[in-house]
Amino acid sequence: MEQDERRKGGYPKGRKRKRVHDANAPKQPLTGYVRFLSDRREQIREENPSATFTEITKRLGAEWSKLPPMEKQRYLDEAERDKERYLKELEAYHQTEAYKVFLRKQQDAKCKESDEGDSHQTLVNGSLNDDEHSAFDIPIFTEDFLDHNKNRENELRQLRKQNTEFEEQNAILSKHIDNMKSAIDKLEVEMVQQRTSNVALQQHLDMLRATLSAHFASVPLPGSGEVPTLDTVDNYMAKLHSVILESPHENEAVIASVRDIVGRINFEG
Repeated sequence: MEQDERRKGGYPKGRKRKRVHDANAPKQPLTGYVRFLSDRREQIREENPSATFTEITKRLGAEWSKLPPMEKQRYLDEAERDKERYLKELEAYHQTEAYKVFLRKQQDAKCKESDEGDSHQTLVNGSLNDDEHSAFDIPIFTEDFLDHNKNRENELRQLRKQNTEFEEQNAILSKHIDNMKSAIDKLEVEMVQQRTSNVALQQHLDMLRATLSAHFASVPLPGSGEVPTLDTVDNYMAKLHSVILESPHENEAVIASVRDIVGRINFEG
């Protein structure tokens, strides 16, 4: 009956494998984010004594996301140096008698949790792999494990918050793009209307030039005898206006002709 309850690995269903805590092992390295949390948590707690743990964590996460790149890199560099320290200390620790004692204790614990046959299979297939990585495991239900798990949860919440912020920014940008498209459509409509208006004004100007050219063809400019054409009517009218203003008494006949023509143009219009 007991044999039927055992799992493939040799442990009864519902039981968890016990880990032997190695108190002499080097302290595991902290990530840059965890280092930042450790530096700022107490100050945030003092500044906000009524804030809950969740609120403090959210504040710290927001600070970390807005931290200048150079300042954030300082924590990441410290974490990298701490990781190098850990690997060196771990390599040296594996050569010590204390590590050998720990391995024997770990092996004894495994033997107690399995029968003689399962113990032999575990020694053959898993002892080397377990011994190689045991120093990297964090025993469950210890303070180190709970801190490590809490830090991972904080990092996950921080990533979720950053993802939410990015989604909000994308929504704002999408709305801005829609507004820009509406503004472009409006400008295109106004441009078409302006083009239509320009065409109408140009037609009116051409008609006005033709009318002036026809009516003032009988009024040569004093001194030059120039008469207007469709191509020269603008220059002709400017010279005529200048001659009349400069010598009104000498050009009374011209002024009378201009008044007569203008009166007829207005009447015909």
